Formats: sequence, structure tokens, C-alpha cells
Amino acid sequence: MLVYQDLLTSDELVDDTFPINKEIANGALWEVEGKWVTKEPVKVPDVEVNRPSTVHDIPKKVIDIVDTFQLQEKKEITDENALVNVVKKYVDTLTPKVPAERQEHIKKNLDAELQYLVSKFKDYDHKVFVGESTRDDCAPVLCYYKEGAVNPHFVYFADGLKEIKA
Repeated sequence: MLVYQDLLTSDELVDDTFPINKEIANGALWEVEGKWVTKEPVKVPDVEVNRPSTVHDIPKKVIDIVDTFQLQEKKEITDENALVNVVKKYVDTLTPKVPAERQEHIKKNLDAELQYLVSKFKDYDHKVFVGESTRDDCAPVLCYYKEGAVNPHFVYFADGLKEIKA
């Protein structure tokens, strides 16, 4: 199995057990389909007054990728300009940390990345997820729903991922 970590934080973000489309924006973006799943029930006490204390098993719905990798919601994107700013800030942070030959690739594909991401803005969940550490330099993971889809799709920046054999 291959695990993909955030290059800057080493947070695990996704692995190859999820279907990954690596062909977006000249390979600069990866798209991964998540699924809503039901986890084991959570014990919730009955808090009604004057009732015997009982505990109810309430199933919990989670998105598999978010749950598996403990992705954290970092911020909400309110408009297209905010999306562009998030991406540019991340690219500015990432670029000096990658080998020189990859820096040119990042700069060359930035317009294609932004065009793709802005084209999906109306479909975005408007949430930016990051790895478990929630550091300021975390790779943003964008979530959107394709038209009519029940399950979310997540967009990753390929140059910000480090492949680890697990």
C-alpha cells in the first residue's frame, strides 16, 4: 500500500486504497472520491428529566477519507477570490521546499490548477481540510460535490504529496 503524506508536515492525507484520478491540470491536482459511511454506534445518554437513565446507540455518519486520515476542517472559503488566495499562499509556501525541477512544474501548472478549481467553485463544500497537525503550512485539501453526487470528492496538490510505502 502507498500512503501519501503532506510534504511539509508529514501528515498522512490519503492512500492508494482510494480511487485517485491523477490526471487533472496536467497531473498537478489529484482528485479522490470519498464516501459517506456509518461507523459503529456512539453511546448517547438519555437526558430527559424524570426518565430512567438509558443509553441509546446512535450510528455516526462520516466521510471515509476525513475519518481515516483525521483530516481537520481548517477554514471555509467564502468566494472565488478566497479560493485563489488559499491556493496561491500554499503554492508560495510549497515551491521553495521542492527540488528545483519541480518548482518549474508548479509555476507552469498554477494557472491550470486555478482554472480547474475556480470552475468547480459552485460545487465546493466551501471547506478546506488539512492534516491532523493543522499547522499553518498544511496542504489544503478541497472538498466538492459533483453535480447530483451524494459522495464528496477531494482535491489534492500532487507536488505537495510525498509517497511512502506502508
